[in-house]
Amino acid sequence: MFGQRSKHIRYMTIADETDPFQTECGKTLREVVLAYETYGRLNEDMSNAILITHAFSGDSHVGTHPDEPELRGWWGDFVGPGRVFDTSKFFVICSNVLGGCMGSTGPTSINPDTGKPYNLSFPIITITDMVNAQKRLLDRLGVSSLVAVTGGSMGGMQALQWGVSYPDYVKAVIPIATTTRLSPQGIAFNEVARRAIVNDPKWNNGNYPLDDPPVKGLALARMIAHITYLSNESMHSKFGRERVNSDKYLYKFCTEFEVESYLDYQGHKFTKRFDANTFLYMTKAIDYFDLEKAYGSLYNAFKSVRAKFLIISFETDWLYPIYQGKEMVSALRQAEKEVTYAQIPSTLGHDAFLLEYKNMKGVISPFLEQFLE
Repeated sequence: MFGQRSKHIRYMTIADETDPFQTECGKTLREVVLAYETYGRLNEDMSNAILITHAFSGDSHVGTHPDEPELRGWWGDFVGPGRVFDTSKFFVICSNVLGGCMGSTGPTSINPDTGKPYNLSFPIITITDMVNAQKRLLDRLGVSSLVAVTGGSMGGMQALQWGVSYPDYVKAVIPIATTTRLSPQGIAFNEVARRAIVNDPKWNNGNYPLDDPPVKGLALARMIAHITYLSNESMHSKFGRERVNSDKYLYKFCTEFEVESYLDYQGHKFTKRFDANTFLYMTKAIDYFDLEKAYGSLYNAFKSVRAKFLIISFETDWLYPIYQGKEMVSALRQAEKEVTYAQIPSTLGHDAFLLEYKNMKGVISPFLEQFLE
């Protein structure tokens, strides 16, 4: 298993031979386990739960447990007593998605039919598959309904799918820095990143040992992806045209600029916590997500939802730009649904959904107050 290893991580079998899991692509998984963590307490009628869904390289460790302060969660500022997702009021759940590599069943898992890792024999999974697997988890935990489901980026796609797939189960949907369908430019970046992996000789058609993975290809894929998470403003602020060791050009093909050094660091750090095949599967799931195509129109997708929506976009996010958030708002209003829109000023680009704590708290906390008894 990759990623942080909190002692609070739990594992739930959500599918077995008596109740296998059917994927959208038509293939069946007869054993599925989801890794998950919880924060706060479930109330007596099991109705105070909030599901947080992670972005493509995330995991179940969304918050920071008091007895593990050194293991800070990826949304550590957002989850906890008195924070945006107040664990003194809500029971917060986050699971590693189906197809992940942080404890949930995915391409690194053992195929029960062969006794070997699935690798590329794992079925192509979709955002809907991820959501259906999460629903099984919540059913087994006894959660009767969700106060809210929320997430950023790929997590926001899951949040949207939750509202559409389970309209009677979810009271509020909070999609952040996301879209109802990835742009052609986004698909292009994902494909180039995937090519970086599959062109690494160590990838070996997906059949590489976990102790000798295609790290060069995976690092390059992460560098490509990471560029899309930043903004031109944030790059200027962090790096400008500063050079690493010299004020003069070296006239060599080497790492000279601070921005190059940063991307190189991010790429190699990523290889220590993530799996190359999983990268392929997660980005393909993002590419396939398209509510308009799946339901004929966004109006059709949203006409049966019952949840109240809070949609959040960030002004310098060029991966999921603000026009996509406004498209969601327009479609929801056309379907006569209750929707609030927040366009948050930020220079941080797409990464703002992980970092803009104060601005997001000012929007989300008042929105959630209406669901407290």
